[in-house]
Amino acid sequence: QLDPENTGFIGVETFASLVHSHELPLDPAKLDMLVALAQGNDEGQVCYQELVDLISSKRSSSFKRAIANGQRALPRDVLLDETGLGIYKRFVRYVAYEILPCEMDRRWYFYQHRTCPPPVFMAAVTLTQIIVFLCYGARLNKWVLQTYHPEYMKSPLVYHPGHRARAWRFLTYMFMHVGLEQLGFNALLQLMIGVPLEMVHGILRISFLYLAGVLAGSLTVSITDMRAPLVGGSGGVYALCSAHLANVVMNWAGMRCPYKLLRMVLALVCMSSEVGRAVWLRFSPPLPASGPQPSFMAHLAGAIVGISMGLTILRSYEESLQDQCGWWVLLLSYGTFLLFAVFWNIFAYDLLGAQIPPAP
Repeated sequence: QLDPENTGFIGVETFASLVHSHELPLDPAKLDMLVALAQGNDEGQVCYQELVDLISSKRSSSFKRAIANGQRALPRDVLLDETGLGIYKRFVRYVAYEILPCEMDRRWYFYQHRTCPPPVFMAAVTLTQIIVFLCYGARLNKWVLQTYHPEYMKSPLVYHPGHRARAWRFLTYMFMHVGLEQLGFNALLQLMIGVPLEMVHGILRISFLYLAGVLAGSLTVSITDMRAPLVGGSGGVYALCSAHLANVVMNWAGMRCPYKLLRMVLALVCMSSEVGRAVWLRFSPPLPASGPQPSFMAHLAGAIVGISMGLTILRSYEESLQDQCGWWVLLLSYGTFLLFAVFWNIFAYDLLGAQIPPAP
C-alpha cells in the first residue's frame, strides 16, 4: 500500500508516521542510521532492503557507499554525549573514539559490539611473553639483561643465524626479551594499542598484522644484519603502533580521541627513543658481546609493515579486504619479500662467506 509501484522506497515522512502509528519497537540508534542513509540518496527516501539489513544487524553495500561518500548526517547528538552507561560500555565507547575516525562508524561499532569473541590474541601473546620471561628469570636468577646468561641463548625460541634451518625461530623469538625494560615497553604498547585494535578490527586482521611484523623483523635482520641473534616482539609491536599512528594522521580531522596531538608526540618520542637505544646497543654495546644486541632493523621492518599493510587493514573497517586492489598489491609485495628472504637464508650465507657467531 505504501509502495504501489514496488520501487523498494518510501518517503522519510511516511516511514516516520508508520513507526509512530504502529509503535514499532525499533532501536533508536538504528533509526538514526536509516535516516542518515535516506538523507544520503538522491530521493531522500527509506530503502526497504536497508531497513532489513539494519534490523538484522547487517551493513549493506549501499551503507558502505554512503559512508565512503561522506554522507553521514545524524539527527541526534554524537555518541560521546550519551549518559548513564556502565563501565564496560564506557570502555567500548572509548575504544570507538580511540580507533575509528567517523561518527557513523563509531555509532555502528558501539551498538553492534559483542563481548564474544573477546580480544584474546593480544592478551594471550602478552601473557605468554610474561610467563616465559618469569620462567627464565626464576631459572637463571637473572631479571635484567637475561640474554647475557649463556643458558638463555640455548633456548629453542631464540632466533640465531646459526639455527636458520629451524624455521619456527623466525616467529618464536617474539616470546623472548632482552630484559625487564624491553618486556615492559612491548607489553604496555600491546595492551594499550593492540587490544583496542583487536576489539574493533577482529582477531584475524590484527593477528595477521602482528605476526607479519614479527616475521618481517626477523627476516630483515637475517638479510641486513647477518651476524645478529634476535629476541623480542618489537617487529609486531611497531607494526601495530605505526599502523595506528598512520591511521590517526590520515584521518586527523575525524579523530576525537582526547589530547591526540600530545599523545602522538609522546608515542613518536617513545618509539624513536627505543629505536635509538637499539642502534646504540648494536654498534656501541656497554657490555661484552657475549649475548645478542637488539637489532634496530626489526623495529624498522615492523614499522614499514604497519604503515603499508596495516594502514590498509585499519582503513577498511567492516569492508572485505579481498575486494580492494591495493590489498592484493601489498600482499603480493609481502609475499615476494618472503620468497626473497627464504632464498637469501638458504644460499647467501654460504655464497658471501658470512662469519656468523657459533650457535649455542
